[in-house]
Amino acid sequence: MLLDSQVNVRSDKKLFLDENFLLQSSTAQQLYHEFAKVMPIIDYHNHLPPDQIAQDKQFENITQAWLYGDHYKWRAMRTNGVDEAFITGGKSDYEKFEKWAATVPYTMRNPLYHWTHLELQRYFDVNEVLSEKNAREVYETCSAKLRTPEYSTRNLLRKMNVVAVCTTDDPLDSLEHHQQIKKDGFEIKVLPAFRPDKAMNADDPEALNAYIQKLEVVAGVAIDNFDAYLTALKKRHDYFAENGCSVSDHGLEEIYAEDYTDEEIKQIFDKIRTRKALSPDETLKFKSAMLYYFAIWDHEKGWVQQYHLGALRNNNSRMLRQLGPDTGWDSIGDFKQARALSKFMRRLDNSDQLTKTIIYNLNPADNELMATMVGNFNDGSVAGKIQWGSGWWFLDQKDGMIKQMNTLSNMGLLSRFVGMLTDSRSFLSFPRHEYFRRILCNMFGEDVENGELPNDIQWIGKMVQDICFNNAKNYFNF
Repeated sequence: MLLDSQVNVRSDKKLFLDENFLLQSSTAQQLYHEFAKVMPIIDYHNHLPPDQIAQDKQFENITQAWLYGDHYKWRAMRTNGVDEAFITGGKSDYEKFEKWAATVPYTMRNPLYHWTHLELQRYFDVNEVLSEKNAREVYETCSAKLRTPEYSTRNLLRKMNVVAVCTTDDPLDSLEHHQQIKKDGFEIKVLPAFRPDKAMNADDPEALNAYIQKLEVVAGVAIDNFDAYLTALKKRHDYFAENGCSVSDHGLEEIYAEDYTDEEIKQIFDKIRTRKALSPDETLKFKSAMLYYFAIWDHEKGWVQQYHLGALRNNNSRMLRQLGPDTGWDSIGDFKQARALSKFMRRLDNSDQLTKTIIYNLNPADNELMATMVGNFNDGSVAGKIQWGSGWWFLDQKDGMIKQMNTLSNMGLLSRFVGMLTDSRSFLSFPRHEYFRRILCNMFGEDVENGELPNDIQWIGKMVQDICFNNAKNYFNF
């Protein structure tokens, strides 16, 4: 059936988002439909709220499920001239959806255009191109389905054939919701990931002191010196492990690897606790020490550690004051990454305490840097021990994925890649895995059609399935 506004002018034109979307050859189509499409999903890094899974939450409408907290869409709406009242402000959920629907036609060639229509098709069987004209109809159709038990958060995960997800959790989190999910016997693994960014944020001593005070209560440790601070954080690390955690995550501008002595760090911590100002050098040394200790604990437990590098956050200070962080005011940064990253991993590797590691970069100028850096520390002990992660955030789009996979192919082993993740707060984001898989199959298909790879569909199909699922399953031991 033709989508609204489509006309068959020429018979050789492809229909938008048909079954062979992004698959430009018969080989690509075979690889996707026979090998990639059937594979389950492991989403090893996302920001899904575990309380909503524990409650098996039902959304009242599509705006709540789709637009709340989605700063990708917010940025597009702002760029399209939409007033903030219709984005994060007090307008009704339908009014917000209507403004998003009116924005969608203007997002052509932005990944949001593809994601939006994939999500409408895969979750709601809505095959129309979204616009202001059909906003009311699409809103009512999707919202009515979301209010049925078949569209609870757990069933949304089941619908996409998800077998495991890792949420993103602060060391202070009680993990009560993860415990409830496990107690309920939910068949999809919902596991915490240890995200200790706030525990090393010496840039803001006031906030760090407030954090330490909360940590004292949660860990049951009086924190009057640096050793006590490590003891308290280690207790939380242990607690996360007891609750199924086997993954850590860090969102950093860059890796911190300054030289320091133990005595220096103790003195810096004392300055933090007495609210004395730190020099820039002291701040970097404290962050370097904390990052090292976290990595040592990860290695002790055999965890996978992840580093998301290169975001320049909170650029718009006026809107940060109004709306807070994570509301769409971040961008790609141009930090120097190579030397500190090498030094950090070298220190851990020298003592054989470098655990499995995934490094994500946000600046595409660093692609070759990252692809070659991970190869320096792959020691043969584990296939793909050090990974260069998939295209992340602003690079989580067709061009970004292709560049990441081409660079990894040229300078490493794409065959050992652990594949895609959503990095999303939305339960409707899982078609991003399909998007990735179609792009992956098209790349291999093109090489076969061009004679650059042999027409060995069984072997290449196995490789595709490994990248889509098997490599991650083995890497994370899920």
